[in-house]
Amino acid sequence: MNLIVAVDENWAIGSNGDLLIRIPADHKFFRQETTGKVVVLGRKTLETFPQGMPLKMRTNIIMSTNPAYQVKDAVVVHDVEELLEELKQYDTKDVYVVGGESVYRQLLPYCDVAHVTKIDRSYAADAYFPNLDEMPEWKVTADSEEQVYFDTTYHFVKYERLS
Repeated sequence: MNLIVAVDENWAIGSNGDLLIRIPADHKFFRQETTGKVVVLGRKTLETFPQGMPLKMRTNIIMSTNPAYQVKDAVVVHDVEELLEELKQYDTKDVYVVGGESVYRQLLPYCDVAHVTKIDRSYAADAYFPNLDEMPEWKVTADSEEQVYFDTTYHFVKYERLS
């Protein structure tokens, strides 16, 4: 399973239920990686999408602890076990965990590849991703040239879990 995330220098991912910064090339990369694939996300992340609707041209699986929660054009699961059962029908290479914080933390142990947009700046934040650089089981296997968006530099970094 894959995950895809944008983090700042402190591995922050969000503030007040929103992204730290919107970088067009990061959004393009996200679309290229996930279109036609399965995305797994939490209810709060879904609510940040346009009109709170699932992403088009993807299979959306929403995690919510609310047993009555339903979303048009999406599958809703209520815990990791139910999610793993649902994912058996897909190739794990086509599954992308896309947030937010609690979903990333719950599913990181099941992921083998992490696509991380590392932003060379620090932001005020209230949501964080685990620091893969401090985890010996994760290794950088690809790093892009430095990218620039106005006065912000960033890299697309691929991490893979050592077997």
